[in-house]
Amino acid sequence: MKTRVIQDDAQPAESGINQSAPVVGTSETEIAAVREVVWDVLTGIEQWPSWNPDVKSVSMHCTVARGSEFRWKAGTGTITSTLEHVEAPQRVTWSGTSFGLKAIHAYALEARADSTLVRTEESYDGLVARLFRARLQKTLDGALRSGLRHLKAEAERRTAHPPVERRS
Repeated sequence: MKTRVIQDDAQPAESGINQSAPVVGTSETEIAAVREVVWDVLTGIEQWPSWNPDVKSVSMHCTVARGSEFRWKAGTGTITSTLEHVEAPQRVTWSGTSFGLKAIHAYALEARADSTLVRTEESYDGLVARLFRARLQKTLDGALRSGLRHLKAEAERRTAHPPVERRS
């Protein structure tokens, strides 16, 4: 007897995740910082380890633009990600593969009066996601909440204590 795994061909929207993937998570928070500050924190990819303890290291040798790649370590895995959509300062999406998972992660930033509503969503697809759906769902939900908590803390810290410009 032969068994075939059939994956549906649902593709993510250009600026979003794969809503039909077996593991999908979303989370949002309001940050007391203007959208440009939140954008700078989020897209300062090589600086992630300085404010997000869940990210151990990042290597990126290019600018933040569609098609740019970066390599990063979170938890026990090293992930190579590609920026899929960059629309400053409101939306950024990247995809990556690790341990047989195809992940797509998106952030949307909505400007408010003196704050920013940040919504993040991520999908995991592939055989591993189908086999370990419940466990991965719990892990993803926790990771999204944690990432937003750290992003909020850093953006609000930068708002309260903006960098001092040096004059020569």
